[in-house]
Amino acid sequence: MSVAVYRVYPWSSVALYNGATLLHFGLGTAGLIIAYDGWPALALALGCAYLAFALVQMYVLMPLVVCPSCAYRTMDGSRCISAMNVLSARIAATRPLDEFPRRASGTFCHNNLYLGSLIAPIPLMVPGLVVNFAVAGLALLLAVAGLLAFRFFVVFKRTACPHCAAKGRCPNAQGMGIS
Repeated sequence: MSVAVYRVYPWSSVALYNGATLLHFGLGTAGLIIAYDGWPALALALGCAYLAFALVQMYVLMPLVVCPSCAYRTMDGSRCISAMNVLSARIAATRPLDEFPRRASGTFCHNNLYLGSLIAPIPLMVPGLVVNFAVAGLALLLAVAGLLAFRFFVVFKRTACPHCAAKGRCPNAQGMGIS
Protein backbone atom coordinates (compact mmCIF):
# COMPACT_ATOMS: atom_id res chain seq x y z
CA MET A 1 0.00 0.00 0.00
CA SER A 2 1.35 3.41 -1.02
CA VAL A 3 1.44 6.16 1.60
CA ALA A 4 1.28 9.83 0.62
CA VAL A 5 4.40 11.87 1.27
CA TYR A 6 3.49 15.27 2.69
CA ARG A 7 5.17 18.38 1.36
CA VAL A 8 3.10 20.29 3.92
CA TYR A 9 1.97 18.35 6.98
CA PRO A 10 -1.60 19.15 8.04
CA TRP A 11 -1.85 21.50 11.01
CA SER A 12 -3.63 18.73 12.89
CA SER A 13 -0.50 16.53 12.63
CA VAL A 14 1.76 19.41 13.66
CA ALA A 15 -0.50 20.13 16.65
CA LEU A 16 -0.53 16.44 17.64
CA TYR A 17 3.26 16.21 17.44
CA ASN A 18 4.01 19.42 19.32
CA GLY A 19 1.13 18.96 21.74
CA ALA A 20 2.35 15.47 22.66
CA THR A 21 5.89 16.85 23.02
CA LEU A 22 4.93 19.74 25.29
CA LEU A 23 2.57 17.55 27.33
CA HIS A 24 5.37 15.00 27.75
CA PHE A 25 7.82 17.66 28.92
CA GLY A 26 5.24 19.26 31.23
CA LEU A 27 4.13 15.99 32.84
CA GLY A 28 7.76 14.90 33.19
CA THR A 29 8.56 18.15 34.97
CA ALA A 30 5.52 17.87 37.25
CA GLY A 31 6.36 14.23 38.00
CA LEU A 32 9.90 15.14 39.04
CA ILE A 33 8.68 17.94 41.28
CA ILE A 34 6.10 15.68 42.96
CA ALA A 35 8.49 12.73 43.27
CA TYR A 36 11.00 14.87 45.15
CA ASP A 37 8.59 17.17 47.00
CA GLY A 38 10.11 16.07 50.32
CA TRP A 39 13.15 18.09 49.23
CA PRO A 40 11.67 21.26 47.69
CA ALA A 41 14.95 22.77 46.51
CA LEU A 42 15.98 19.52 44.81
CA ALA A 43 12.50 19.05 43.34
CA LEU A 44 12.44 22.50 41.82
CA ALA A 45 16.03 22.32 40.58
CA LEU A 46 15.51 18.88 39.01
CA GLY A 47 12.18 19.82 37.45
CA CYS A 48 13.45 23.12 36.04
CA ALA A 49 16.71 21.59 34.78
CA TYR A 50 14.80 18.82 32.99
CA LEU A 51 12.31 21.25 31.44
CA ALA A 52 15.08 23.58 30.27
CA PHE A 53 17.06 20.68 28.76
CA ALA A 54 14.01 19.24 27.02
CA LEU A 55 12.80 22.54 25.57
CA VAL A 56 16.27 23.65 24.44
CA GLN A 57 17.08 20.38 22.71
CA MET A 58 13.72 20.31 20.93
CA TYR A 59 13.03 23.93 20.10
CA VAL A 60 16.57 25.39 19.84
CA LEU A 61 19.02 22.60 18.96
CA MET A 62 16.76 20.84 16.48
CA PRO A 63 16.19 23.93 14.29
CA LEU A 64 19.90 24.79 14.51
CA VAL A 65 21.45 21.33 14.13
CA VAL A 66 19.02 18.91 12.44
CA CYS A 67 16.65 21.01 10.35
CA PRO A 68 19.22 22.87 8.20
CA SER A 69 20.09 19.62 6.37
CA CYS A 70 16.54 18.23 6.15
CA ALA A 71 14.66 17.84 2.87
CA TYR A 72 11.92 20.14 4.14
CA ARG A 73 14.40 23.05 4.13
CA THR A 74 14.91 22.70 0.38
CA MET A 75 11.20 22.64 -0.54
CA ASP A 76 9.56 26.05 -0.87
CA GLY A 77 6.42 26.42 1.20
CA SER A 78 6.90 23.11 3.01
CA ARG A 79 6.11 22.27 6.63
CA CYS A 80 7.44 19.20 8.46
CA ILE A 81 5.69 17.33 11.27
CA SER A 82 7.15 19.65 13.94
CA ALA A 83 7.13 22.81 11.77
CA MET A 84 10.69 23.38 12.99
CA ASN A 85 11.83 23.76 9.35
CA VAL A 86 9.91 27.05 9.27
CA LEU A 87 11.75 28.33 12.37
CA SER A 88 15.05 26.91 11.15
CA ALA A 89 14.79 28.82 7.87
CA ARG A 90 14.84 32.05 9.91
CA ILE A 91 17.71 31.23 12.26
CA ALA A 92 20.12 28.85 10.46
CA ALA A 93 21.77 28.51 7.08
CA THR A 94 20.79 25.55 4.91
CA ARG A 95 23.30 22.70 4.84
CA PRO A 96 23.72 19.81 2.38
CA LEU A 97 21.10 17.03 2.53
CA ASP A 98 23.80 14.38 2.92
CA GLU A 99 24.50 15.75 6.43
CA PHE A 100 21.00 14.80 7.64
CA PRO A 101 21.87 11.21 8.67
CA ARG A 102 24.55 12.58 11.02
CA ARG A 103 21.76 13.45 13.45
CA ALA A 104 22.11 9.85 14.69
CA SER A 105 25.88 9.49 14.94
CA GLY A 106 27.90 10.08 18.08
CA THR A 107 27.20 9.85 21.78
CA PHE A 108 25.81 13.37 22.08
CA CYS A 109 24.07 13.46 18.72
CA HIS A 110 20.68 15.09 18.47
CA ASN A 111 18.84 11.74 18.34
CA ASN A 112 20.33 10.70 21.69
CA LEU A 113 19.58 14.08 23.27
CA TYR A 114 16.01 13.91 21.95
CA LEU A 115 15.49 10.38 23.25
CA GLY A 116 17.10 11.42 26.52
CA SER A 117 14.60 14.24 26.91
CA LEU A 118 11.73 11.82 26.39
CA ILE A 119 13.06 8.99 28.57
CA ALA A 120 14.90 10.87 31.36
CA PRO A 121 11.95 11.72 33.59
CA ILE A 122 11.01 8.05 33.98
CA PRO A 123 14.21 6.76 35.67
CA LEU A 124 14.67 10.11 37.45
CA MET A 125 11.21 9.87 39.07
CA VAL A 126 11.70 6.32 40.37
CA PRO A 127 14.18 7.00 43.23
CA GLY A 128 12.10 9.94 44.44
CA LEU A 129 8.95 7.84 44.42
CA VAL A 130 10.67 4.97 46.22
CA VAL A 131 11.69 7.26 49.08
CA ASN A 132 8.74 9.63 48.95
CA PHE A 133 5.81 7.74 47.42
CA ALA A 134 2.90 9.76 46.11
CA VAL A 135 -0.03 8.44 44.08
CA ALA A 136 0.05 11.58 41.92
CA GLY A 137 3.75 10.96 41.23
CA LEU A 138 3.07 7.37 40.23
CA ALA A 139 0.23 8.56 37.98
CA LEU A 140 2.57 11.05 36.31
CA LEU A 141 5.25 8.39 35.88
CA LEU A 142 2.73 6.13 34.15
CA ALA A 143 1.43 9.05 32.06
CA VAL A 144 4.93 9.92 30.84
CA ALA A 145 5.62 6.26 30.05
CA GLY A 146 2.28 6.11 28.20
CA LEU A 147 3.14 9.25 26.22
CA LEU A 148 6.50 7.74 25.32
CA ALA A 149 4.77 4.62 23.97
CA PHE A 150 2.16 6.78 22.18
CA ARG A 151 4.94 8.80 20.54
CA PHE A 152 6.77 5.70 19.27
CA PHE A 153 3.81 3.58 18.21
CA VAL A 154 1.36 6.23 17.00
CA VAL A 155 2.98 9.59 16.37
CA PHE A 156 6.19 8.29 14.78
CA LYS A 157 4.98 5.08 13.14
CA ARG A 158 1.61 6.31 11.85
CA THR A 159 1.50 10.11 11.76
CA ALA A 160 5.04 11.39 11.19
CA CYS A 161 7.51 9.01 9.55
CA PRO A 162 5.41 7.28 6.86
CA HIS A 163 4.50 10.65 5.29
CA CYS A 164 7.93 12.31 5.65
CA ALA A 165 9.83 13.47 2.57
CA ALA A 166 13.13 12.84 4.41
CA LYS A 167 12.40 9.23 5.36
CA GLY A 168 14.78 7.86 2.72
CA ARG A 169 17.71 9.62 4.43
CA CYS A 170 16.49 9.46 8.01
CA PRO A 171 18.16 6.97 10.36
CA ASN A 172 15.06 7.05 12.59
CA ALA A 173 12.68 6.00 9.82
CA GLN A 174 15.11 3.37 8.58
CA GLY A 175 15.44 2.00 12.12
CA MET A 176 11.66 1.53 12.20
CA GLY A 177 11.64 -0.12 8.77
CA ILE A 178 10.01 2.92 7.13
CA SER A 179 11.62 4.14 3.93
